[in-house]
Amino acid sequence: MWRLIKVLFFLIVLGGIGLIAYAYVGPLFFPNDFAAPTQEVIRPVTLETE
Repeated sequence: MWRLIKVLFFLIVLGGIGLIAYAYVGPLFFPNDFAAPTQEVIRPVTLETE
């Protein structure tokens, strides 16, 4: 039972390290995935006043 818990804990820690590495290194290798949208959005807004 302890072996299973250790393996699950190890996989969780490894996954966390992988996500952190992707957040730091990802923009260098996948810049389009991290780029902000470049299209301007214009929508009319109706404000209700009393």
